[in-house]
Amino acid sequence: MLDALVIAPHPDDAELGMGGTIALMRSRGMAVGILDLTDGEPTPRGSVDIRARETAEATRVLGVEWRENLGLPNRRLRSSLAARGALAGVIRRTRPRWLFAPHWVDAHPDHVAATRLVEAARFWAKLTNCDLPGEPWHPQRLFHYACVHLKAVRRPAFVVDISATRETKARALASFTSQFVPSSGEPGVLERVAAADAWWGSMIGRRSGEPFWSREPVALAGFTDLF
Repeated sequence: MLDALVIAPHPDDAELGMGGTIALMRSRGMAVGILDLTDGEPTPRGSVDIRARETAEATRVLGVEWRENLGLPNRRLRSSLAARGALAGVIRRTRPRWLFAPHWVDAHPDHVAATRLVEAARFWAKLTNCDLPGEPWHPQRLFHYACVHLKAVRRPAFVVDISATRETKARALASFTSQFVPSSGEPGVLERVAAADAWWGSMIGRRSGEPFWSREPVALAGFTDLF
């Protein structure tokens, strides 16, 4: 059903880490879904209803037609058996070729827990003779996108050129007005994300880029997309 399923600990994480890549995939006709694991609340300026409206607008901007929320607890996210089963059920229902999750090293405990959960659920989704709904399914690849909380440079497996969709990413992030307050002093989150995208773009000779990591070998059918 889906080419790619992007799994985000909170609403806005998918946009922060790979909003440009999501928009690029959609522009090329790929079926992309986003699964938010929690509603992201409480936060200082948000609410469940506000976050839902912001998420709907960001989803519209990116052109994503499938997005759901798994309803797990924010700030207490764990790779529990119940959560693993719930996520495996979504994977079996959406049948994505590729999964995307946060980098496995991060300062935010929810991000680390999310990646552990995704890895476990990916394995569970292929099990037979079990009580999981749907037919067994095993996504071919699991890739990891960058998060904003750990200020460290890690060598990525590859960087996607998002020069053509960086403005779409910026518009999607601007939808989350309760989360990203303009800063009058030090650079705010949106400024730091734009700067990071520009830096990664410079590393591949492009205006803007998003890095990705993989614990598994990256498979290529050829070299026509490399530059």
